[in-house]
Amino acid sequence: MCLALPAGVSAQGTTGAAGVRVGVSASPDQFYFGAHYDTGYVYEHLSFRPNLEVGLGDNRTTVAANFEFAYWFPQRNQPYRFYVGGGPALNVYRYDLPNDSSTDAKPGFNLLGGVALRNGLFVEVKGGLIDSPSAKFGIGYTWR
Repeated sequence: MCLALPAGVSAQGTTGAAGVRVGVSASPDQFYFGAHYDTGYVYEHLSFRPNLEVGLGDNRTTVAANFEFAYWFPQRNQPYRFYVGGGPALNVYRYDLPNDSSTDAKPGFNLLGGVALRNGLFVEVKGGLIDSPSAKFGIGYTWR
C-alpha cells in the first residue's frame, strides 16, 4: 500500500514541473519572456505556480516576480485542461529615458486564466491590478 500511494498521487498531477513562457503585455507595451515552476496540487485542484517574467520595450525594462495560484478544473480523458487563478506580484521597473534612468519597485496583483494541453503547451491571459501590467497574453511550455 505504501508503494502504491506515491504512484497514485503522481497520477493526479501533484508532482512539480518547470517551464518557460513568452508573450506580450499592455501598459507597458512590451514583449516578455520568463520561467515558472508548478508545484503540482497543494490542495485538491489548486497548485502554486510562481513565475519570473522580464519585459522589454516602451522605454523600460520590467522584472515581475509573480506568486500565483492556479485552480485546475477537473476534466477526464481530454487533451486539454482549463485553469483560473491569481496572486500578488512584485514589479521592478527600470526606466530608460534619453536623459534620465531610474528604477522603481511596485506591488501588483494578477488575475489569470488559461488552457494547457497535456503535452505541456499552454496559452494564458492575465489581467493586472495595482501596478502590474494591465494585460498580458502569453504562451509557454511546462515539462512534465
